[in-house]
Amino acid sequence: MFMSEYNHTLDTKGRLIIPAKFREVLGEEFVISKGMDGCLFVYANDDWNAFEQKLTSLPLINKEARQFARFFLAGAATVEVDKQGRILLPANLREYAGIDKEVVSVGVFSRVEIWSKERYLENNDFDDMDEIADHMAELGI
Repeated sequence: MFMSEYNHTLDTKGRLIIPAKFREVLGEEFVISKGMDGCLFVYANDDWNAFEQKLTSLPLINKEARQFARFFLAGAATVEVDKQGRILLPANLREYAGIDKEVVSVGVFSRVEIWSKERYLENNDFDDMDEIADHMAELGI
C-alpha cells in the first residue's frame, strides 16, 4: 500500500524524482496514466494489468465504458526509473495534469497520484474534513 506525500520539482527536461519508498513497490518500470481530478495515476505493472483486465471486461456497446477505457489507456505510458531515481514524465501527461515545475506525489492505497502543486492545493482543501467525515460515516467509515 502506498501512503505519504512528497514534494519535488520537475527538471528542465521533464524528469521527476520518484521517492525511494514508492520505487520500492513500483520497481524499475511502471505505468502512468491520466487520473481523476486532474492528476496522474501511477501503477505498479501488476496493478496496471489487473486494472486493464477490468477495463477489458467492460461492454463495448456501452459508450461510457468505451470513453472510460479510452481516457485511461490513450495517454498511458510505461516509464523507466534512471540511476538517479527519476522518470521522464511524458509531455502529454504533464500537459493534462498542468505540471510545469512544482510537483506533489501522494500515495493512495494501490496507486501513486502525481499532481501539480497548485492543482493539488486547489483540489484538496482539507479545511472541510469535518463535513467530509460526516459523509464517510454514511458510507460506514
